[in-house]
Amino acid sequence: MPKLNDHPKWKLSELLYSWLFDTRQSQGYGRQVEKSIALIIIISIVAVMIEHIPELEIQYKGTLDGLNLISTLVFTIEYILRVYTAKSNEAFKEYQYPRLRYLVSFYALVDFIAIAPFYFAQFINVDVEMLRVLRLLRLLRMLKFSRQILPAWVEFKRLNQDRSFRQKIFALMEPSGHSGRLHYFVDNFIVSWIALSIFCVVIESVDSVHRLFADQFHWIDVAAFTIFTLEYIARIYSAPEKPIFKDIKWPRWSHVVSGQALIDLVTILPFIFEHFLPFNLDLRFLRVFRLMRMLKLTRYNSATQTLFKVFKREWPVMAAAIFVMMLLVVLTASLGYLFEHDAQPDKYPNIPVSLYWAIITLASVGYGDISPVTTLGRMLTVMTALAGIGIFAIPSGLLASAFTDQLKLDREEFRRKIVDAYKNGELDQSSHESIMAESERLHLTTEQFHKILIEAKQDLRDREAQLVQYGHLMLDVKKHPTYTADQFGIIVAQLKLLHKVLGHDLLVKKLTEILPPNRQAINICDVLSKTVVK
Repeated sequence: MPKLNDHPKWKLSELLYSWLFDTRQSQGYGRQVEKSIALIIIISIVAVMIEHIPELEIQYKGTLDGLNLISTLVFTIEYILRVYTAKSNEAFKEYQYPRLRYLVSFYALVDFIAIAPFYFAQFINVDVEMLRVLRLLRLLRMLKFSRQILPAWVEFKRLNQDRSFRQKIFALMEPSGHSGRLHYFVDNFIVSWIALSIFCVVIESVDSVHRLFADQFHWIDVAAFTIFTLEYIARIYSAPEKPIFKDIKWPRWSHVVSGQALIDLVTILPFIFEHFLPFNLDLRFLRVFRLMRMLKLTRYNSATQTLFKVFKREWPVMAAAIFVMMLLVVLTASLGYLFEHDAQPDKYPNIPVSLYWAIITLASVGYGDISPVTTLGRMLTVMTALAGIGIFAIPSGLLASAFTDQLKLDREEFRRKIVDAYKNGELDQSSHESIMAESERLHLTTEQFHKILIEAKQDLRDREAQLVQYGHLMLDVKKHPTYTADQFGIIVAQLKLLHKVLGHDLLVKKLTEILPPNRQAINICDVLSKTVVK
């Protein structure tokens, strides 16, 4: 990151732009600023929505006014700084008056709209209706997200130029070499709606909250159903583009019956049951059923996929640990029944009922609803509780260790793919798409991806250098001219050493024995020997 003292030619505007707004500057704060601004936008929009609920507006008026003041102050500072640093922005610095050009740009107008309603209300007397309009105008702060979304859209169009509509839809839905940052925004948008819908389902179960926000909950559910339905349709439509379905006769049907597609279907069924079935269902059932939307998050979190791999790989060890746990539970329940049945026949009537006490005691210290009263029973409880600490630590330790190992394996596998892709020179289109898709699946940041890429290229160079050093590889002169020259230099050095040890005549004799016995072979020996002499 540039420093003013180290670069006397740098101006303050260039430093501020590099520190605060240039997201390409790895040592700057551009990305942190973007994330902070996005969070403030979301908070301010939620505050505007709360203001339209009279009960909450009256109760939290001071807090809402404070949030509006803080958000407006932050957006104002951002607006002023962006205008000041406009001449350092690549999009405007070529103009004669870069700051004036920025003031009339789309982004500047959006930033101005985000703060204008607040100052308009402060300096001009407005009635109640006008105040409501100004509050609604604050919702236009959502347009500030266009600063990240529009460049991502331009990048997406460039990456998908001359591709079919179905391929573009697939690139939006699934990580591929053509997805770009727009796929990241689409994923985050869907994840946000999943989180919002789950939050509403949980809060809606409180009767007082449900009465207050009934209309809001309804429209949020409608919006969530619409978004999830469109996603479901888009994934079915683009299923033929998925690599695992390309060689299948009915790719869309294969997608429909897959696990993730069934989860997507389950997320939209509650709304259909509630609004389109001719009979009424228990609303409590529908609320709990809508919580199945949490399963959709497994698609957007690579940690879940890694956990599945860990379970599959470590299942024999996990099965052994589970067997020991079940053996201990059954043995403890049997002994508990034996020791406590006569003293408490109502609480230990049989071994199946005693299993509940054994599991609770083994997993924790018990709930107190079933407690032994005999001396042997209490001793058994103490030993069971102590054994539970070690028994449950075994699978936990196995999972933690295996999870870390799997993450390392995934990264190493990714680096190996890059090395293999670069073996034949530059990346072809399919290899590039495969690498980018894997990077997005692993949710690697730009810095992590470039670090692994650099390490992979260095590994490839080390391998090639080692092969050249020991003469195990004959390189293609056109593809590797530098390495070929290095290899020839090594051969010449070896010939010089042999000339010193064997002498000229013996060297020519040995080379003649190796090469075909014709005049051309003799000429080659003469040339090599003369070269060595020099």
